[in-house]
Amino acid sequence: MGAEVIKVEKPGGEEGRQNPPFVRGQSAYWVQYNSGKKSITLNLRDDGAKELLKGLVRVSDIFIQNFRPGVIQAMGLGYDVLKELNPRIIMVNVSAFGQYGPYVDWPGFDPVGQAVSGQMYLNGWPDTPPLRTFFPLVDRITSLHAAIGALAALRERELSGEGQAIDVCLADSGFSGNEIPLAAFLGTGQVQPKIGNQVGNMPPSDAFPCKDGWVFVIAGANEIFRRLCTRIGKEEWLTDPRFADRNGRVENKEILLEGMREWLATQTVAEAVQKLTEAGIPSAPINDIPTAAHDPHLTERECLVEVPDPIAGTIHVSGKLIKMSRSENVVGSAPMPGQHNQEIYGGLLGLSDEELEAMAEAGSV
Repeated sequence: MGAEVIKVEKPGGEEGRQNPPFVRGQSAYWVQYNSGKKSITLNLRDDGAKELLKGLVRVSDIFIQNFRPGVIQAMGLGYDVLKELNPRIIMVNVSAFGQYGPYVDWPGFDPVGQAVSGQMYLNGWPDTPPLRTFFPLVDRITSLHAAIGALAALRERELSGEGQAIDVCLADSGFSGNEIPLAAFLGTGQVQPKIGNQVGNMPPSDAFPCKDGWVFVIAGANEIFRRLCTRIGKEEWLTDPRFADRNGRVENKEILLEGMREWLATQTVAEAVQKLTEAGIPSAPINDIPTAAHDPHLTERECLVEVPDPIAGTIHVSGKLIKMSRSENVVGSAPMPGQHNQEIYGGLLGLSDEELEAMAEAGSV
């Protein structure tokens, strides 16, 4: 998106570089979240290293950190200090439970946010235990909150001339993703049941088996439901008063789902998707990973792109997910630990080669 992002790591590199899975010795996890960034190393237990970080704050727009609440203040790098160095600095604080609240001291990662918010309780089927999403949903939502908050603060700074501190956390993100069941319970006392792959207010919707695989279909909107009835030969549903509106279809969804199962059992995945999509009915094959990895959408839309990598040779990373009509979207490689020490400390902060070498020998960088 055009920003120069400098990642601060401990000397030798952060622990996330060792997260599997690996592609020819390189962490696929690491490169997904760090492609295009610059890496500098700093020992934040060292006073000299902290002064280097303060120097970066003086010339930066945004400072983002995800230590547990209180740690960054104990280091002498809280917002009260940073704004004295640079009144325009925007500090984004990311944590498990926020900078204040009943669980402020609790540590956490993505599954903790899914757990406390009730998301894990609702995932799965009525007879299954709590279930988390495979990918880090709460991490992703929190990162979006952090980015949107930072961009909003940048815009506000154009008006006020001042920066500010931003507080986002995993628990807030988890609760925000579960807002409808929570609001419904607080308003009515009714608990949303587990419904597996169905979309509760839009039947018929589910994952359905075909002759050679699985397909997902969602046909809850009134006009789409009417098209579905015609497409699968269930014209009698069109005049059945039980299915006249969405509420009726919710109450009688098992009849609809059984009819869908019967029709889809006679189709291959390709046949079902072609017939349904041609009729304007949202559907898609439920791809396994090898099939998804070779889907033409992935390459034609540049969702994943292959970039050079210093360890793997080349590796695929998240690509051009936001297409812009005028601005170029450059996807870069992930850096080695401290790869940009000389560029940042020397070129940006003015350290000499001798000063930087001395700090490296002292373990500061």
